[in-house]
Parts: sequence; structure tokens; C-alpha cells
Amino acid sequence: MISYREALQCVLETIAPLPARQVALAEALGRVAAEDVIARELVPPFTNSGMDGFAVRAADLATATDEAPVRLRVLANVSAGQVATLEVTPGAALRIMTGAPLPGGADAVVPIERAVVSGDTVELRQPLRAGANVRPAGEDIPAGTQVVARGTTLRPGDLGVLAEVGHTRVAVVPCATVALLTTGDELVDAAERPGPGRIRDSNVYAVSGQVAAFGALVRATPRVPDTRTDMERALRAALEYADVIVTTGGISMGDRDCVKDALDALGAERMFWRVAQKPAGPLGFWRLGGRPVFGLPGNPVAAMIAMEEYVRPALRRMMAMPRLHRPERVATLETGWERRDTDRRLHFLRVHAREEGGAWRARLSGAQGSGILSSMARANALALVPEDTLSAQPGAQVPIHLIEEPEDH
Repeated sequence: MISYREALQCVLETIAPLPARQVALAEALGRVAAEDVIARELVPPFTNSGMDGFAVRAADLATATDEAPVRLRVLANVSAGQVATLEVTPGAALRIMTGAPLPGGADAVVPIERAVVSGDTVELRQPLRAGANVRPAGEDIPAGTQVVARGTTLRPGDLGVLAEVGHTRVAVVPCATVALLTTGDELVDAAERPGPGRIRDSNVYAVSGQVAAFGALVRATPRVPDTRTDMERALRAALEYADVIVTTGGISMGDRDCVKDALDALGAERMFWRVAQKPAGPLGFWRLGGRPVFGLPGNPVAAMIAMEEYVRPALRRMMAMPRLHRPERVATLETGWERRDTDRRLHFLRVHAREEGGAWRARLSGAQGSGILSSMARANALALVPEDTLSAQPGAQVPIHLIEEPEDH
């Protein structure tokens, strides 16, 4: 068996980002930009009004007061999307809407609420500086500006800026597609009532949900029969579309554990099998047809922890995301724990963690058996108990991974 750190390093050294692809802006949210994007034009493209009001010459209002208002003749209306055919001349104004091009001759806009309109004249009682309520061409983005840098995870605002500068498509590292193959002849669909010796398949839903939460796409093939022939067939099919293959179950040393044999028969390169950890000790990692293959245990908690600790950072590296790992903190345990076995393995404990006064505290979220999914559902962190620690009493300090927080390194 190799250690957790060695296994994780092996996974991350094996994974490379997917080739970049041009996609429409509507498909780019959350993806990582694969190249710098430079604005080819100004934003806004023309000088325009920042308010509904009146386009004026600021010099005409220099003497305006409440006692001696200035009256200007209104020549026409200019709506957004229109271009004025008249210029603003001394003693005149044009009524203008927000976003409409500023007419020639005007250098300021008086807000509508500061004007008194009477027929075809407008009365103004305050002076105005030149440039007031005017948005100059290129005020937001001058031509030649880098609007998106390579490696940026695209957010809604980035998509808006790209649209403003006329980029309807952008080069990104695409979303990874994960083939999920669940095994177990004892499993039935969640909609079925299990017969004798049968249980409902929770892995297909929990692991699929994790893949989606990780920002990748999932195609699930639930309940592949426990034979080498069926697993080989499912693996071949997955190679046709998947960037990553994940199997659950059939990975240990039982007579019906066929995943390793099927991978061997297909010529997969084994990177490791079995990690000195609990849960998820019989975790395997292969390369098959250039794709990474994760062989996860069938126990639901073991599968979810392996997904969190190994598959999530692997997918993020594949999708070129700059941060791979959840926040790691040190917490004080409020509930004790004792090792039940004599072998020295890293233990992942399901805990609920909270921060109080700048310090983290954690308590077990329930029983810790690898088949007890309810304690995984209640957990928001994993505590890592080192291999050489036989027990952790209340008050012990343990590292924790905050599994509901975004990556920070």
C-alpha cells in the first residue's frame, strides 16, 4: 500500500489539462480561459448620456440660479438607439434618454429631475460643469485593453465584458466528462423495493451528484453486472466519450471483484492499487487508452471520500482550475475517537466543524462505519487522523478539510 500523500501526488502528476476549445459565451460560465482576450474596440463605442435629461452647453448655465434661471429652447428628442440630426447651439438644448449618443455641440447633460419644462422650453436653475452626466467613448474599456487573462475562471461579469467587446466565442478548457460505472449484483434501483439480500444503489446518485458539484459532466452506467466480460464491455464503451472513468465496487479481492481483471485484460497501466487509509483503502488508479480510471470501493462513504480527496482535485487540474484543494485548518475535537484496528492507516473522520472566535472546533457527525452514509450527509468536513495516532481524545488537535468550502490552494 502507498500513503495518501503519495497516491494524491501520483494522481495529480498523471493528470494534464484538456485541450482548449472554442465555445459560445453561453457555454463558457465557470470554464477557464485558455488565452488572453484583447478588446478590439471602445466600450462604450460612442460618447453618450448617462442620464435621462437634457443635452446642453455647460457655458449656457454658468449664471443659472434660483432667482435668475436660464431658459433654453428644446430643439428635439433623442432616444437611446437614435442619433441626433441637430446640434446643440447656444441657447438651445435637446431632450435625451440614457445611452443615447451625445449630440454635437453639447458637453453636459442636465438630469430630468433638475429641469422645469414648459412647452418647447426648459428652465434650469443650477450651473453644470462640462462633462457632467456624460459617458465618454472608451470610458469603460479602451481599445487594446486585455479584458480576460489566460487562466481566468470565467464569471458572469466576464461574459458580459466579452459580449461588450464583440467576442461571441472564447477559447476555454472544456468541462470534463466522467463515465460512472457502478457495480454490484446486489444493487437495485432506488425506485425498487429490494428483495432478499438486495439493497438500493445509492452510489449512482451520490457520486453523480459529486461530479456535478465538482463542475464536471457525468454519464452514469448503473449496476454493471459483476463479470469481467460485462465490465470490459462497459469500459470500452466509456472510452468512446469519457475524459475520466470512475468505477464503484468490485475493486477488492473477492471472487466477484472484476474491475482489476477487466482493466488488466484491456491493457490498462496500473498506477497504484490500495492506499493506507480508511475508508477507501482498496482504491485503485489506472490509465486506459490515455484516460485516467479511478476504481473506487463500493461502500458509499468510501466512494464519496475517494471522490472528494482524489477525483475532485484531478478534475479541477484537468479543467485547468487554478486552485485544486479545499481549505485545510486545524480543529479541536469535541468528541473522542479510538482506532478499532491495529494496522497503521490514515483515518478520515466525518465531522461537523465550526469556527468560533478564530478557532475551529469539530465533532463527529455520527457513526464512522464506511457504510453509514447518514454521517457523511451530516458532515461538512473531514478530519485526518495520522497513521501513528491510536486515539484522539476530546481536546485533541486534528487537521480538517472543509469539504463544503471553495478551494483556496
